[in-house]
Amino acid sequence: MIDPLTASLRISSSGLRVQSQRMRVVSENLANVQSTGDTPGAAPYQRKTITFQSEVDRALDANIVSVKNIGADKGDYRIEFDPSHPAADENGNVKYPNVNTLIELADMREASRSYEAGLQMMVKSREMITRTIDMLRSR
Repeated sequence: MIDPLTASLRISSSGLRVQSQRMRVVSENLANVQSTGDTPGAAPYQRKTITFQSEVDRALDANIVSVKNIGADKGDYRIEFDPSHPAADENGNVKYPNVNTLIELADMREASRSYEAGLQMMVKSREMITRTIDMLRSR
């Protein structure tokens, strides 16, 4: 069994890992907000979603978080009328990704704050480990 302070570091690092992946997925969505299909009527970029899961780490005797799935959002595409666009269909409609910039920015902010909280937990755990070592040395 691992000591509680080391366990807290590993739990924090699992949280940092998933929030980092979450920020990457959001970044990809934002980067492709205007990506249309290559040919008229073709499907554009499809928004990605990320799902987390809690799993038991027997060595830590604690729950850690991991990425369960990165999948495609099955929501409807945004349709705009622009007959001059290269990806316009025979009716002049262009399919744009099902990415909502406001939702993505809110998700990025939440992921960033969660990442910062995990980082602070890791810093505090390291400080406690250092203090424990210092106390043991002074004996």
